[in-house]
Amino acid sequence: MASKAHPVATTAAADWRDFLALTKPRVLTLVVFTGLCGLLAAPQSIHPVLGFTAVLCIALGAGAAGALNQWYEADLDAMMARTANRPLPAGRMDRQSALHFGVGLGIFSVLLMGLALNVLAAAILAVSILFYVVVYTIWLKRRTPQNIVIGGAAGAFPALIGWAAATGRVETLPVLLFALVFLWTPPHFWALALFINSDYARAGVPMLPAVAGQRATRIQIMLYTVPMVVAAVAPWAMGLTGAIYGIGASLLSALFLLLAAQVGFSREADPARMKAERRLFGFSILYLFLIFGLVVADKVLA
Repeated sequence: MASKAHPVATTAAADWRDFLALTKPRVLTLVVFTGLCGLLAAPQSIHPVLGFTAVLCIALGAGAAGALNQWYEADLDAMMARTANRPLPAGRMDRQSALHFGVGLGIFSVLLMGLALNVLAAAILAVSILFYVVVYTIWLKRRTPQNIVIGGAAGAFPALIGWAAATGRVETLPVLLFALVFLWTPPHFWALALFINSDYARAGVPMLPAVAGQRATRIQIMLYTVPMVVAAVAPWAMGLTGAIYGIGASLLSALFLLLAAQVGFSREADPARMKAERRLFGFSILYLFLIFGLVVADKVLA
């Protein structure tokens, strides 16, 4: 396990771009989109202003989790090429500023959700922030190669939050969408981990390829893809969505399964030549956007 070392103190005041970077804008895009789709797919309509507020709270909550993640992992980020230029390891911000920003943003998002929408949505939002920061970042990431498996639940909450914000309830469809994202997370991140394994190994993060090897990781990617496909098609099979979603989800999931199989049967050991792994990682992001888009399209066009 990597030792916890503080990065060098900042030599210049952080600007707004550094605070924005703390929120992990790339990750935020997918989080906000799945939360919005959960809200739009709900059977109950919601006033546009309240809908905007709900999505804003989801974005702020996810941003808070990202900021607190970077606050805690500044030492790891400094050791990995893809994260070394983040505000904390690059010395553009001090850790205390990041901590205060993350805590303040998180509290504000939960309070606003509770006051503007409902207590259930606010409670799920609070759980999602705490799960990502405490369970995944602090407890699991440095201790077990199953960090992504369990920690994947943190990124699966937005659809539940959006649905709860609109209805005040948790029902079967958003639970299935939660399961879909939960099962999608391991093949998505392990595909990435296969071709940037040296980064994780340098930082001492026990990602599956570094601990169990490439062969075991490839097998696990295939094993998690199968129940993910089941979760993706389940809403149609259970009559919760129509043919627009069902056919689209089936085709997209079949392609995901094919790409996962290519990774699973690959013997490529050179990260620079891992084309199948990069294809799966890239498609996995598009896959989730399209699947959630189909949920909304199915409701609108049915």
